[in-house]
Amino acid sequence: MKRLFNLLILLSIAMSVLAAPAAFGQADTLLSFDDVEFTDGQDTAPAPDTAVAPATGISPAVTSPAVPADGAPDTLWGIFIAGIIGGFAAFLMPCIYPMVPLTVSFFTKRSGSRSRGIINALLYGVFIIVIYVALGMLVTLFFGASALNEAASSAWFNLIFFVIIVIFAVSFLGAFEITLPSRFVNKMDEKSNRGGLLGLFFMAFTLALVSFSCTGPIIGYLLVEAVSKGALMGPAIGMLGFSIALAIPFMLFAFFPSWLKEMPKSGGWLNTVKVSLGFLELALAFKFLSNVDLAYHWGILDREVFLAIWIVIFGLFGLYLLGKLRFSHDSDMPFLSVPRLFIAIAVLSFTVYMIPGMWGAPLKALSAWLPPSPTQDFNLHQAMYTTGGTQAGSGVAKKYANLFHAPHGIDAFYDYDQALAHSQQVNKPLLLDFTGWSCVNCRKMEESVWPDPRVLKRLKEDFILVSLYVDDRTELAPEEQYTSEFSGKKIRRVGQKWSDFQAARFGANAQPYYVIVDGEGNQLVPAQAYNEDIENYINFLDSGLAAFHGTAGAN
Repeated sequence: MKRLFNLLILLSIAMSVLAAPAAFGQADTLLSFDDVEFTDGQDTAPAPDTAVAPATGISPAVTSPAVPADGAPDTLWGIFIAGIIGGFAAFLMPCIYPMVPLTVSFFTKRSGSRSRGIINALLYGVFIIVIYVALGMLVTLFFGASALNEAASSAWFNLIFFVIIVIFAVSFLGAFEITLPSRFVNKMDEKSNRGGLLGLFFMAFTLALVSFSCTGPIIGYLLVEAVSKGALMGPAIGMLGFSIALAIPFMLFAFFPSWLKEMPKSGGWLNTVKVSLGFLELALAFKFLSNVDLAYHWGILDREVFLAIWIVIFGLFGLYLLGKLRFSHDSDMPFLSVPRLFIAIAVLSFTVYMIPGMWGAPLKALSAWLPPSPTQDFNLHQAMYTTGGTQAGSGVAKKYANLFHAPHGIDAFYDYDQALAHSQQVNKPLLLDFTGWSCVNCRKMEESVWPDPRVLKRLKEDFILVSLYVDDRTELAPEEQYTSEFSGKKIRRVGQKWSDFQAARFGANAQPYYVIVDGEGNQLVPAQAYNEDIENYINFLDSGLAAFHGTAGAN
Protein backbone atom coordinates (compact mmCIF):
# COMPACT_ATOMS: atom_id res chain seq x y z
CA MET A 1 0.00 0.00 0.00
CA LYS A 2 2.82 2.39 0.82
CA ARG A 3 4.45 1.81 -2.54
CA LEU A 4 1.11 2.43 -4.23
CA PHE A 5 0.64 5.67 -2.29
CA ASN A 6 4.13 6.87 -3.22
CA LEU A 7 3.38 6.08 -6.85
CA LEU A 8 0.17 8.12 -6.67
CA ILE A 9 2.10 11.07 -5.22
CA LEU A 10 4.70 10.82 -7.99
CA LEU A 11 1.98 10.70 -10.64
CA SER A 12 0.18 13.69 -9.08
CA ILE A 13 3.34 15.81 -9.08
CA ALA A 14 4.21 14.78 -12.63
CA MET A 15 0.69 15.53 -13.84
CA SER A 16 0.75 18.93 -12.16
CA VAL A 17 4.12 19.84 -13.65
CA LEU A 18 3.81 18.39 -17.14
CA ALA A 19 0.15 17.87 -17.95
CA ALA A 20 -1.43 21.18 -17.06
CA PRO A 21 -0.60 22.86 -20.38
CA ALA A 22 -2.00 19.88 -22.25
CA ALA A 23 -5.25 20.09 -20.33
CA PHE A 24 -5.73 23.74 -21.16
CA GLY A 25 -4.56 23.17 -24.69
CA GLN A 26 -7.39 20.77 -25.53
CA ALA A 27 -9.56 23.61 -26.67
CA ASP A 28 -9.17 27.30 -26.76
CA THR A 29 -11.83 29.92 -27.07
CA LEU A 30 -11.45 32.94 -29.29
CA LEU A 31 -14.09 35.51 -28.60
CA SER A 32 -14.98 38.41 -30.77
CA PHE A 33 -15.20 41.84 -29.27
CA ASP A 34 -18.91 42.22 -29.83
CA ASP A 35 -20.52 39.28 -28.03
CA VAL A 36 -19.90 36.78 -30.83
CA GLU A 37 -18.02 33.77 -29.49
CA PHE A 38 -15.46 31.65 -31.27
CA THR A 39 -14.19 28.34 -29.99
CA ASP A 40 -11.86 25.61 -31.09
CA GLY A 41 -13.36 22.23 -31.86
CA GLN A 42 -15.34 20.41 -34.47
CA ASP A 43 -17.97 22.44 -36.24
CA THR A 44 -21.46 21.20 -35.54
CA ALA A 45 -23.38 23.52 -37.81
CA PRO A 46 -24.30 22.34 -41.31
CA ALA A 47 -22.87 24.34 -44.16
CA PRO A 48 -25.41 26.89 -45.33
CA ASP A 49 -26.85 26.41 -48.76
CA THR A 50 -26.73 30.08 -49.58
CA ALA A 51 -23.96 31.55 -51.69
CA VAL A 52 -21.27 33.61 -50.09
CA ALA A 53 -21.54 37.17 -51.28
CA PRO A 54 -18.28 38.85 -52.12
CA ALA A 55 -18.78 42.05 -50.13
CA THR A 56 -17.85 41.37 -46.51
CA GLY A 57 -19.61 44.45 -45.21
CA ILE A 58 -23.04 43.12 -46.24
CA SER A 59 -24.28 40.05 -44.43
CA PRO A 60 -26.90 37.80 -46.02
CA ALA A 61 -29.41 36.10 -43.79
CA VAL A 62 -28.28 32.81 -42.29
CA THR A 63 -30.75 30.60 -40.49
CA SER A 64 -29.87 29.38 -36.99
CA PRO A 65 -26.22 30.38 -36.85
CA ALA A 66 -24.22 28.32 -34.41
CA VAL A 67 -22.98 30.83 -31.89
CA PRO A 68 -23.32 29.14 -28.48
CA ALA A 69 -23.24 31.23 -25.35
CA ASP A 70 -21.51 28.84 -23.03
CA GLY A 71 -18.43 27.84 -24.94
CA ALA A 72 -17.71 24.57 -26.73
CA PRO A 73 -18.01 21.33 -24.72
CA ASP A 74 -14.35 20.50 -25.32
CA THR A 75 -13.40 23.86 -23.83
CA LEU A 76 -15.31 23.01 -20.64
CA TRP A 77 -13.78 19.53 -20.57
CA GLY A 78 -10.31 21.06 -20.78
CA ILE A 79 -11.13 23.41 -17.89
CA PHE A 80 -12.58 20.51 -15.87
CA ILE A 81 -9.50 18.32 -16.38
CA ALA A 82 -7.22 21.21 -15.45
CA GLY A 83 -9.32 21.66 -12.29
CA ILE A 84 -8.83 18.02 -11.36
CA ILE A 85 -5.07 18.31 -11.86
CA GLY A 86 -5.04 21.46 -9.74
CA GLY A 87 -7.09 19.78 -7.01
CA PHE A 88 -4.73 16.83 -6.69
CA ALA A 89 -1.78 19.22 -6.65
CA ALA A 90 -3.47 21.29 -3.92
CA PHE A 91 -3.92 18.17 -1.79
CA LEU A 92 -0.13 17.80 -1.72
CA MET A 93 0.39 21.36 -0.49
CA PRO A 94 1.92 22.00 2.98
CA CYS A 95 -1.31 23.70 4.11
CA ILE A 96 -3.57 20.72 3.36
CA TYR A 97 -1.66 17.44 3.45
CA PRO A 98 -0.74 17.57 7.17
CA MET A 99 -4.41 18.24 8.03
CA VAL A 100 -5.57 14.86 6.73
CA PRO A 101 -4.94 12.77 9.91
CA LEU A 102 -6.60 15.40 12.14
CA THR A 103 -9.65 15.66 9.89
CA VAL A 104 -10.04 11.89 9.54
CA SER A 105 -9.75 11.37 13.30
CA PHE A 106 -12.75 13.67 13.72
CA PHE A 107 -14.88 11.38 11.56
CA THR A 108 -13.58 8.14 13.09
CA LYS A 109 -13.64 9.11 16.77
CA ARG A 110 -16.32 11.77 17.22
CA SER A 111 -18.99 10.38 14.91
CA GLY A 112 -19.85 7.55 17.28
CA SER A 113 -20.05 4.74 14.71
CA ARG A 114 -18.36 3.78 11.48
CA SER A 115 -21.52 4.26 9.41
CA ARG A 116 -22.07 7.71 10.89
CA GLY A 117 -18.43 8.58 10.27
CA ILE A 118 -18.77 7.59 6.59
CA ILE A 119 -21.90 9.73 6.23
CA ASN A 120 -20.17 12.72 7.83
CA ALA A 121 -17.15 12.26 5.55
CA LEU A 122 -19.45 12.19 2.51
CA LEU A 123 -21.19 15.36 3.65
CA TYR A 124 -17.82 17.00 4.34
CA GLY A 125 -16.71 16.21 0.79
CA VAL A 126 -19.99 17.47 -0.65
CA PHE A 127 -19.66 20.75 1.26
CA ILE A 128 -16.10 21.21 -0.07
CA ILE A 129 -17.47 20.82 -3.59
CA VAL A 130 -20.38 23.20 -2.92
CA ILE A 131 -18.08 25.90 -1.49
CA TYR A 132 -15.65 25.91 -4.41
CA VAL A 133 -18.33 25.64 -7.10
CA ALA A 134 -20.11 28.57 -5.45
CA LEU A 135 -16.85 30.50 -5.74
CA GLY A 136 -16.79 29.74 -9.47
CA MET A 137 -20.40 30.87 -9.83
CA LEU A 138 -19.61 34.12 -8.00
CA VAL A 139 -16.81 34.82 -10.48
CA THR A 140 -19.26 34.31 -13.35
CA LEU A 141 -21.84 36.58 -11.73
CA PHE A 142 -19.21 39.21 -10.98
CA PHE A 143 -17.85 39.32 -14.51
CA GLY A 144 -21.03 38.61 -16.43
CA ALA A 145 -21.26 37.08 -19.90
CA SER A 146 -20.17 40.20 -21.79
CA ALA A 147 -17.09 40.70 -19.58
CA LEU A 148 -16.16 37.04 -20.05
CA ASN A 149 -16.36 37.59 -23.78
CA GLU A 150 -14.12 40.64 -23.58
CA ALA A 151 -11.60 38.87 -21.32
CA ALA A 152 -10.39 36.50 -24.03
CA SER A 153 -9.24 39.26 -26.34
CA SER A 154 -8.84 42.36 -24.19
CA ALA A 155 -5.28 43.60 -23.80
CA TRP A 156 -6.02 44.94 -20.32
CA PHE A 157 -7.55 41.67 -19.14
CA ASN A 158 -4.63 39.62 -20.44
CA LEU A 159 -2.06 42.00 -18.97
CA ILE A 160 -3.84 41.90 -15.61
CA PHE A 161 -4.00 38.10 -15.81
CA PHE A 162 -0.25 38.01 -16.55
CA VAL A 163 0.54 40.14 -13.48
CA ILE A 164 -1.80 38.10 -11.25
CA ILE A 165 -0.28 34.77 -12.28
CA VAL A 166 3.26 36.09 -11.81
CA ILE A 167 2.30 37.22 -8.28
CA PHE A 168 0.87 33.77 -7.56
CA ALA A 169 4.04 32.13 -8.89
CA VAL A 170 6.29 34.34 -6.76
CA SER A 171 4.15 33.41 -3.74
CA PHE A 172 4.65 29.71 -4.43
CA LEU A 173 8.39 30.27 -4.83
CA GLY A 174 8.39 31.53 -1.25
CA ALA A 175 8.71 35.30 -1.45
CA PHE A 176 5.52 35.80 0.59
CA GLU A 177 2.25 34.08 1.47
CA ILE A 178 -1.21 35.12 0.38
CA THR A 179 -3.38 34.77 3.49
CA LEU A 180 -6.86 35.79 4.58
CA PRO A 181 -7.52 37.94 7.69
CA SER A 182 -6.94 35.80 10.81
CA ARG A 183 -10.01 37.17 12.61
CA PHE A 184 -12.27 35.96 9.83
CA VAL A 185 -10.61 32.52 9.75
CA ASN A 186 -10.85 32.14 13.54
CA LYS A 187 -14.53 33.09 13.52
CA MET A 188 -15.29 30.41 10.92
CA ASP A 189 -13.25 27.89 12.91
CA GLU A 190 -15.34 28.57 16.01
CA LYS A 191 -18.52 27.89 14.08
CA SER A 192 -17.12 24.57 12.86
CA ASN A 193 -17.39 23.23 16.43
CA ARG A 194 -21.16 23.20 16.15
CA GLY A 195 -22.75 19.84 15.59
CA GLY A 196 -24.89 18.67 12.69
CA LEU A 197 -24.80 19.78 9.08
CA LEU A 198 -23.97 23.39 9.90
CA GLY A 199 -20.85 22.34 11.82
CA LEU A 200 -19.69 20.14 8.92
CA PHE A 201 -20.25 22.99 6.49
CA PHE A 202 -18.15 25.42 8.53
CA MET A 203 -15.53 22.71 8.98
CA ALA A 204 -15.21 22.46 5.19
CA PHE A 205 -15.30 26.25 4.91
CA THR A 206 -12.51 26.53 7.48
CA LEU A 207 -10.39 24.11 5.44
CA ALA A 208 -10.83 26.36 2.41
CA LEU A 209 -9.84 29.45 4.42
CA VAL A 210 -6.89 27.97 6.33
CA SER A 211 -5.40 26.43 3.18
CA PHE A 212 -5.86 29.58 1.09
CA SER A 213 -2.15 30.48 1.19
CA CYS A 214 -1.45 27.24 -0.69
CA THR A 215 -4.60 26.80 -2.75
CA GLY A 216 -5.09 30.50 -3.60
CA PRO A 217 -2.52 30.60 -6.42
CA ILE A 218 -3.86 27.35 -7.90
CA ILE A 219 -7.47 28.49 -7.66
CA GLY A 220 -6.48 31.92 -8.98
CA TYR A 221 -4.80 30.43 -12.04
CA LEU A 222 -7.73 28.12 -12.74
CA LEU A 223 -10.23 30.97 -12.49
CA VAL A 224 -8.10 33.29 -14.61
CA GLU A 225 -7.68 30.61 -17.29
CA ALA A 226 -11.40 29.78 -17.20
CA VAL A 227 -12.36 33.45 -17.50
CA SER A 228 -9.91 33.94 -20.38
CA LYS A 229 -11.56 31.05 -22.24
CA GLY A 230 -14.78 33.03 -22.19
CA ALA A 231 -17.00 30.02 -21.43
CA LEU A 232 -19.87 31.23 -19.25
CA MET A 233 -19.77 28.14 -17.02
CA GLY A 234 -15.97 27.87 -17.17
CA PRO A 235 -15.19 29.14 -13.64
CA ALA A 236 -17.82 26.86 -12.07
CA ILE A 237 -16.66 23.85 -14.08
CA GLY A 238 -13.04 24.50 -13.15
CA MET A 239 -13.92 24.72 -9.46
CA LEU A 240 -16.01 21.54 -9.78
CA GLY A 241 -13.00 19.58 -11.01
CA PHE A 242 -10.74 21.19 -8.39
CA SER A 243 -13.08 20.48 -5.47
CA ILE A 244 -13.79 16.89 -6.51
CA ALA A 245 -10.07 16.12 -6.66
CA LEU A 246 -9.53 17.85 -3.30
CA ALA A 247 -12.48 16.20 -1.52
CA ILE A 248 -11.97 12.61 -2.70
CA PRO A 249 -8.77 11.94 -0.67
CA PHE A 250 -10.39 13.18 2.55
CA MET A 251 -13.38 10.92 1.98
CA LEU A 252 -11.28 7.88 1.05
CA PHE A 253 -9.11 8.16 4.16
CA ALA A 254 -12.24 8.51 6.29
CA PHE A 255 -13.67 5.36 4.66
CA PHE A 256 -10.40 3.45 5.15
CA PRO A 257 -8.60 4.91 8.22
CA SER A 258 -5.94 2.19 8.12
CA TRP A 259 -4.52 3.87 5.01
CA LEU A 260 -3.28 6.70 7.22
CA LYS A 261 -0.45 4.45 8.42
CA GLU A 262 0.78 4.19 4.84
CA MET A 263 0.82 7.92 4.20
CA PRO A 264 4.29 9.39 3.69
CA LYS A 265 5.19 11.71 6.54
CA SER A 266 5.00 15.45 6.00
CA GLY A 267 8.34 17.03 5.25
CA GLY A 268 10.39 19.08 2.87
CA TRP A 269 8.92 17.28 -0.14
CA LEU A 270 5.66 19.19 0.39
CA ASN A 271 7.50 22.46 -0.12
CA THR A 272 9.08 20.97 -3.25
CA VAL A 273 5.61 20.43 -4.70
CA LYS A 274 4.71 24.03 -3.89
CA VAL A 275 7.86 25.49 -5.49
CA SER A 276 7.41 23.22 -8.52
CA LEU A 277 3.97 24.68 -9.13
CA GLY A 278 5.52 28.14 -8.76
CA PHE A 279 7.92 27.44 -11.64
CA LEU A 280 5.06 26.05 -13.72
CA GLU A 281 2.76 29.03 -13.11
CA LEU A 282 5.58 31.45 -13.91
CA ALA A 283 6.06 29.78 -17.31
CA LEU A 284 2.35 29.66 -18.10
CA ALA A 285 1.92 33.34 -17.24
CA PHE A 286 3.85 34.33 -20.36
CA LYS A 287 1.15 32.82 -22.57
CA PHE A 288 -1.20 35.64 -21.51
CA LEU A 289 1.43 38.24 -22.31
CA SER A 290 2.08 36.55 -25.66
CA ASN A 291 -1.62 36.77 -26.60
CA VAL A 292 -1.55 40.55 -26.18
CA ASP A 293 1.80 40.91 -27.90
CA LEU A 294 0.55 39.06 -30.99
CA ALA A 295 -2.85 40.75 -31.23
CA TYR A 296 -1.32 44.23 -31.03
CA HIS A 297 1.84 43.43 -33.04
CA TRP A 298 4.18 44.73 -30.34
CA GLY A 299 6.93 42.30 -31.35
CA ILE A 300 8.20 41.90 -27.77
CA LEU A 301 7.65 38.16 -27.34
CA ASP A 302 8.76 36.72 -30.65
CA ARG A 303 8.98 32.96 -30.80
CA GLU A 304 12.68 32.80 -29.90
CA VAL A 305 12.25 35.23 -26.98
CA PHE A 306 9.31 33.20 -25.63
CA LEU A 307 11.36 30.01 -25.97
CA ALA A 308 14.40 31.58 -24.29
CA ILE A 309 12.26 32.49 -21.27
CA TRP A 310 10.80 28.99 -21.04
CA ILE A 311 14.20 27.34 -21.45
CA VAL A 312 15.61 29.39 -18.56
CA ILE A 313 12.57 28.77 -16.31
CA PHE A 314 12.47 25.01 -16.85
CA GLY A 315 16.27 24.78 -16.71
CA LEU A 316 16.23 26.42 -13.27
CA PHE A 317 13.34 24.17 -12.32
CA GLY A 318 15.41 21.09 -13.20
CA LEU A 319 18.37 22.39 -11.20
CA TYR A 320 16.06 23.00 -8.25
CA LEU A 321 14.80 19.42 -8.36
CA LEU A 322 18.40 18.18 -8.40
CA GLY A 323 19.16 20.29 -5.32
CA LYS A 324 21.53 22.64 -7.16
CA LEU A 325 19.23 25.62 -6.60
CA ARG A 326 17.76 26.27 -3.16
CA PHE A 327 15.47 28.83 -1.55
CA SER A 328 15.63 30.09 2.03
CA HIS A 329 12.62 28.02 3.15
CA ASP A 330 13.86 24.73 1.68
CA SER A 331 14.83 21.86 3.94
CA ASP A 332 18.20 20.17 3.78
CA MET A 333 18.32 17.42 1.17
CA PRO A 334 20.93 14.83 2.22
CA PHE A 335 20.17 12.65 -0.80
CA LEU A 336 18.16 12.70 -4.02
CA SER A 337 15.07 10.50 -3.97
CA VAL A 338 14.21 8.36 -6.98
CA PRO A 339 10.83 10.07 -7.67
CA ARG A 340 12.50 13.48 -7.55
CA LEU A 341 15.24 12.25 -9.90
CA PHE A 342 12.73 11.01 -12.47
CA ILE A 343 10.79 14.27 -12.40
CA ALA A 344 14.06 16.20 -12.78
CA ILE A 345 14.94 14.04 -15.78
CA ALA A 346 11.54 14.80 -17.34
CA VAL A 347 11.88 18.56 -16.75
CA LEU A 348 15.44 18.78 -18.03
CA SER A 349 14.58 16.61 -21.05
CA PHE A 350 11.76 19.04 -21.82
CA THR A 351 14.25 21.90 -21.52
CA VAL A 352 16.68 20.27 -23.95
CA TYR A 353 13.78 19.53 -26.33
CA MET A 354 13.03 23.26 -26.57
CA ILE A 355 16.59 24.35 -27.42
CA PRO A 356 16.46 23.52 -31.18
CA GLY A 357 13.39 25.75 -31.39
CA MET A 358 15.72 28.74 -30.98
CA TRP A 359 16.83 28.03 -34.55
CA GLY A 360 13.34 27.35 -35.90
CA ALA A 361 12.72 23.65 -35.14
CA PRO A 362 8.92 23.13 -35.29
CA LEU A 363 8.56 21.64 -31.74
CA LYS A 364 5.21 20.11 -32.67
CA ALA A 365 4.45 19.10 -29.08
CA LEU A 366 4.55 22.80 -28.09
CA SER A 367 3.19 24.38 -31.26
CA ALA A 368 -0.11 25.19 -29.55
CA TRP A 369 1.62 27.30 -26.88
CA LEU A 370 4.35 29.03 -28.84
CA PRO A 371 3.97 32.18 -30.94
CA PRO A 372 3.62 31.35 -34.66
CA SER A 373 6.82 30.34 -36.44
CA PRO A 374 6.75 33.38 -38.81
CA THR A 375 7.42 35.61 -35.77
CA GLN A 376 10.88 34.04 -35.45
CA ASP A 377 13.66 36.26 -36.79
CA PHE A 378 16.16 33.49 -37.55
CA ASN A 379 14.51 30.30 -38.76
CA LEU A 380 16.60 27.54 -40.31
CA HIS A 381 13.52 25.34 -40.56
CA GLN A 382 11.69 27.96 -42.62
CA ALA A 383 14.77 28.31 -44.81
CA MET A 384 14.53 24.60 -45.56
CA TYR A 385 11.01 25.05 -46.94
CA THR A 386 12.12 28.10 -48.91
CA THR A 387 15.11 26.45 -50.54
CA GLY A 388 13.12 23.26 -51.12
CA GLY A 389 10.62 24.96 -53.36
CA THR A 390 9.47 28.52 -53.04
CA GLN A 391 5.93 29.29 -54.10
CA ALA A 392 5.81 31.68 -57.01
CA GLY A 393 4.60 35.06 -55.84
CA SER A 394 1.25 36.31 -57.04
CA GLY A 395 2.71 39.69 -57.93
CA VAL A 396 -0.05 41.37 -55.91
CA ALA A 397 0.72 43.89 -53.17
CA LYS A 398 -1.16 42.11 -50.43
CA LYS A 399 -3.21 44.00 -47.92
CA TYR A 400 -1.98 43.57 -44.31
CA ALA A 401 1.17 41.76 -45.54
CA ASN A 402 3.17 43.85 -43.07
CA LEU A 403 1.15 42.40 -40.18
CA PHE A 404 0.58 38.76 -41.08
CA HIS A 405 2.92 36.11 -42.45
CA ALA A 406 1.89 32.62 -43.52
CA PRO A 407 4.12 29.72 -42.41
CA HIS A 408 6.19 27.39 -44.61
CA GLY A 409 6.70 29.88 -47.43
CA ILE A 410 3.04 29.93 -48.49
CA ASP A 411 2.07 33.00 -50.54
CA ALA A 412 -1.14 33.80 -48.66
CA PHE A 413 -3.66 36.63 -48.75
CA TYR A 414 -5.05 38.27 -45.62
CA ASP A 415 -8.05 40.09 -47.08
CA TYR A 416 -11.04 38.18 -48.44
CA ASP A 417 -12.12 40.67 -51.11
CA GLN A 418 -8.62 41.01 -52.53
CA ALA A 419 -8.17 37.23 -52.64
CA LEU A 420 -11.57 36.79 -54.30
CA ALA A 421 -10.61 39.19 -57.08
CA HIS A 422 -7.29 37.39 -57.58
CA SER A 423 -9.09 34.03 -57.72
CA GLN A 424 -11.14 35.22 -60.68
CA GLN A 425 -7.93 36.22 -62.49
CA VAL A 426 -5.98 33.00 -61.97
CA ASN A 427 -8.96 30.58 -61.86
CA LYS A 428 -8.09 28.93 -58.54
CA PRO A 429 -10.32 28.12 -55.56
CA LEU A 430 -9.91 29.96 -52.25
CA LEU A 431 -9.11 28.19 -48.99
CA LEU A 432 -10.46 30.42 -46.24
CA ASP A 433 -8.46 29.88 -43.07
CA PHE A 434 -10.32 31.41 -40.11
CA THR A 435 -7.60 31.57 -37.48
CA GLY A 436 -6.39 33.69 -34.56
CA TRP A 437 -3.25 34.76 -32.76
CA SER A 438 -4.23 33.02 -29.54
CA CYS A 439 -5.83 30.01 -31.22
CA VAL A 440 -4.11 26.94 -29.77
CA ASN A 441 -5.40 24.43 -32.30
CA CYS A 442 -4.63 26.74 -35.25
CA ARG A 443 -0.94 26.48 -34.38
CA LYS A 444 -1.25 22.70 -34.10
CA MET A 445 -2.70 22.47 -37.60
CA GLU A 446 -0.07 24.80 -39.05
CA GLU A 447 2.81 22.84 -37.51
CA SER A 448 1.43 19.28 -37.71
CA VAL A 449 -0.68 19.12 -40.88
CA TRP A 450 0.43 21.88 -43.24
CA PRO A 451 4.14 20.87 -43.32
CA ASP A 452 3.25 17.48 -44.84
CA PRO A 453 4.69 17.59 -48.40
CA ARG A 454 1.38 16.53 -49.98
CA VAL A 455 -0.60 19.17 -48.09
CA LEU A 456 1.99 21.88 -48.65
CA LYS A 457 2.12 21.17 -52.38
CA ARG A 458 -1.63 21.62 -52.68
CA LEU A 459 -1.65 24.79 -50.58
CA LYS A 460 1.07 26.34 -52.72
CA GLU A 461 0.01 25.19 -56.18
CA ASP A 462 -3.74 24.50 -56.22
CA PHE A 463 -5.31 26.99 -53.82
CA ILE A 464 -5.25 30.63 -52.84
CA LEU A 465 -4.83 30.59 -49.08
CA VAL A 466 -6.68 33.38 -47.26
CA SER A 467 -5.77 33.61 -43.56
CA LEU A 468 -8.36 35.67 -41.68
CA TYR A 469 -7.41 36.49 -38.05
CA VAL A 470 -10.55 36.86 -35.95
CA ASP A 471 -8.78 38.28 -32.88
CA ASP A 472 -6.51 40.87 -34.45
CA ARG A 473 -6.76 44.37 -32.97
CA THR A 474 -5.63 46.41 -35.98
CA GLU A 475 -7.95 49.33 -36.67
CA LEU A 476 -9.78 49.32 -40.00
CA ALA A 477 -9.55 52.39 -42.21
CA PRO A 478 -12.47 54.76 -41.44
CA GLU A 479 -14.11 54.07 -44.82
CA GLU A 480 -13.97 50.29 -44.14
CA GLN A 481 -15.75 50.44 -40.79
CA TYR A 482 -19.40 49.43 -40.84
CA THR A 483 -22.32 48.28 -38.72
CA SER A 484 -22.91 44.54 -38.92
CA GLU A 485 -26.33 43.42 -40.11
CA PHE A 486 -25.68 40.14 -38.30
CA SER A 487 -24.90 41.41 -34.80
CA GLY A 488 -25.85 45.07 -35.05
CA LYS A 489 -22.44 46.04 -33.69
CA LYS A 490 -19.99 48.58 -35.02
CA ILE A 491 -17.12 46.80 -36.77
CA ARG A 492 -13.94 48.81 -36.22
CA ARG A 493 -11.10 46.28 -36.23
CA VAL A 494 -9.70 43.66 -38.59
CA GLY A 495 -10.48 40.82 -36.16
CA GLN A 496 -14.05 42.02 -35.70
CA LYS A 497 -14.53 42.09 -39.46
CA TRP A 498 -13.48 38.48 -40.00
CA SER A 499 -15.23 37.14 -36.90
CA ASP A 500 -18.46 38.81 -38.02
CA PHE A 501 -17.87 37.52 -41.56
CA GLN A 502 -17.44 33.92 -40.37
CA ALA A 503 -20.52 33.95 -38.14
CA ALA A 504 -22.76 35.77 -40.63
CA ARG A 505 -21.77 33.92 -43.80
CA PHE A 506 -21.12 30.39 -42.57
CA GLY A 507 -23.10 30.17 -39.32
CA ALA A 508 -19.95 28.82 -37.69
CA ASN A 509 -17.91 29.67 -34.62
CA ALA A 510 -14.82 27.49 -34.73
CA GLN A 511 -11.17 28.23 -35.15
CA PRO A 512 -9.43 26.83 -37.01
CA TYR A 513 -12.20 26.70 -39.60
CA TYR A 514 -11.46 25.95 -43.24
CA VAL A 515 -13.85 26.77 -46.09
CA ILE A 516 -13.25 26.24 -49.82
CA VAL A 517 -15.06 28.71 -52.10
CA ASP A 518 -14.88 29.54 -55.80
CA GLY A 519 -14.22 32.89 -57.44
CA GLU A 520 -17.84 33.95 -56.89
CA GLY A 521 -17.70 33.18 -53.18
CA ASN A 522 -19.81 30.00 -53.37
CA GLN A 523 -18.94 27.32 -50.83
CA LEU A 524 -17.96 24.16 -52.71
CA VAL A 525 -17.75 21.41 -50.06
CA PRO A 526 -18.57 21.06 -46.34
CA ALA A 527 -16.17 23.02 -44.16
CA GLN A 528 -13.53 21.47 -41.93
CA ALA A 529 -12.60 22.35 -38.35
CA TYR A 530 -9.73 21.13 -36.14
CA ASN A 531 -8.61 17.65 -37.18
CA GLU A 532 -4.95 16.60 -37.24
CA ASP A 533 -5.62 13.63 -39.52
CA ILE A 534 -3.47 14.46 -42.56
CA GLU A 535 -5.31 12.08 -44.89
CA ASN A 536 -8.62 13.67 -43.93
CA TYR A 537 -7.22 17.12 -44.72
CA ILE A 538 -5.88 15.96 -48.09
CA ASN A 539 -9.27 14.46 -48.96
CA PHE A 540 -10.92 17.74 -47.98
CA LEU A 541 -8.60 19.72 -50.26
CA ASP A 542 -8.98 17.27 -53.14
CA SER A 543 -12.78 17.25 -52.88
CA GLY A 544 -12.83 21.04 -52.98
CA LEU A 545 -10.50 21.10 -55.96
CA ALA A 546 -12.63 18.54 -57.81
CA ALA A 547 -15.79 20.51 -57.06
CA PHE A 548 -14.15 23.70 -58.29
CA HIS A 549 -13.03 22.21 -61.59
CA GLY A 550 -16.39 20.49 -62.05
CA THR A 551 -18.17 23.81 -61.55
CA ALA A 552 -15.71 25.63 -63.79
CA GLY A 553 -16.14 22.99 -66.49
CA ALA A 554 -19.92 23.25 -66.30
CA ASN A 555 -19.65 27.00 -66.70
